[in-house]
Amino acid sequence: MKIKETPLKDCYIIEPTIFEDERGYFFEKFNEKKFEELTGMNGHFVQDNISKSSYGVLRGLHLQKGEHAQAKLVSCLEGKVWDVAVDLRENSPSFGKWFGIELTAENKIQMYVPRGFGHGFSVLSETAVFSYKCDNFYNKESEGSVKFNDSDLMIDWKIDEKDMVLSEKDVNAPSFREKNF
Repeated sequence: MKIKETPLKDCYIIEPTIFEDERGYFFEKFNEKKFEELTGMNGHFVQDNISKSSYGVLRGLHLQKGEHAQAKLVSCLEGKVWDVAVDLRENSPSFGKWFGIELTAENKIQMYVPRGFGHGFSVLSETAVFSYKCDNFYNKESEGSVKFNDSDLMIDWKIDEKDMVLSEKDVNAPSFREKNF
């Protein structure tokens, strides 16, 4: 397992070491001890979520606030997504910056999104199955969000806005300046 820093403080890319032969492949998807040694971050997860979406679906930008804040370890199990993390921690040197990476079933790359970040993804393939490991339990009253097409963030979602499939919640999310985080 290789861990790479992103331009965002405390946000990491995890690349597995894959062992392949005529039978298929094997890799260690996550190792809490190695993760903590290499990053200094807590890697204990308590909830796993899976979503399936079709091309053009954009989910985000979402977060959990306060005592229910969540760090996430995300990956794409089927298909291809453009995954985006936004640092919403006001005291962070990377506050207001975003980072995106293509996660696919083939590359098996994961992204660790720390607490205090907004997160979202757009589906680039016909369908995609997406996995979220969370280090805290979901709490509806602690939901936060930022508008996906916020003019201050200027996120490139890798799909044309006319092709985006959005929830009402995401369409009506507050702007970055409204600080619903």
